[in-house]
Amino acid sequence: MKKYCFGADIGGTTVKFGLFDQDGIVLDKWEIPTRTENEGVAILPDMAASIKEKIKEHGLNMEEIAGVGVDVPGPISDDGIVPHTANLGWGYKEVTRELTELTGLPSKAGNDANVAALGEMWIGGGKGHKNVLMITLGTGVGGGIVVDGKILTGAHGAGGEIGHIHVDDEIQDCCGCGNQGCLEQFASATGIARMGREILEGTEQPSVMRGQDMSAKLVFDSVKEGDELAIQVAERFGSYLGKALAGMTAVLDPEIIVIGGGVSKAGDILLEYVRKYYQPCAFKSTKETPFALAELGNDAGIYGCAKLILG
Repeated sequence: MKKYCFGADIGGTTVKFGLFDQDGIVLDKWEIPTRTENEGVAILPDMAASIKEKIKEHGLNMEEIAGVGVDVPGPISDDGIVPHTANLGWGYKEVTRELTELTGLPSKAGNDANVAALGEMWIGGGKGHKNVLMITLGTGVGGGIVVDGKILTGAHGAGGEIGHIHVDDEIQDCCGCGNQGCLEQFASATGIARMGREILEGTEQPSVMRGQDMSAKLVFDSVKEGDELAIQVAERFGSYLGKALAGMTAVLDPEIIVIGGGVSKAGDILLEYVRKYYQPCAFKSTKETPFALAELGNDAGIYGCAKLILG
């Protein structure tokens, strides 16, 4: 009997779903709003109702479905327990137990960045490798670690939180986590934009960035045009991220480093600046660890969720 599974990527705005067959082929994709009001009480029931509707729509039998994989934007334990997830409104939540009760299907869960790394290992930028370090550069900086084909969750569900490695002693602003000097404050889209604004404010030097809405995209587009101030921002970004990755690879020794998230759309030029600062700081055995851009985009989560179930 052919097996199917569902992958569900829970975000603060929408829940993205995929229906997969046993070979990892996505048969259907859709999304529903994430109703975070009232401490997110409706999120899992809404998901269960949507899954049941798709089962009926595709004429599937419950016996044909291997289960539901789900990811959440925050720490989650191996047994599917969330201690607290601010942007979903949840406090303590037994995610997999509740979802299984609501759907009648087995379920497994993971952190969204870790699960995205699993998806990229399976079918995306890390395909063909079992040991993958993935960094996601978006509004924040996330990370996912896959060791021997399995997600490294850690004792507190915080494995892969590379965005909160301390990299700077001078910045006065606080990171979203409450600490100061986190990598996220320099390598995220918001961090790159902040550095861009600061460098423009500190000099009268001409720049194609002046008079435009500052963004990470603008910075890297300007780098491609040879803008000197944009290049200074890219150098600083590359220094922070490259050195942080050198530290991580000394511990993890991955086969490949995959960089995703919205900032990665800058393409190969972004990798050039990271690699420039990574290699001089990397341990001898890891200096030549290859870099790759993520390939699955916003679908990495649902693919990784499916892989949780399909194994």
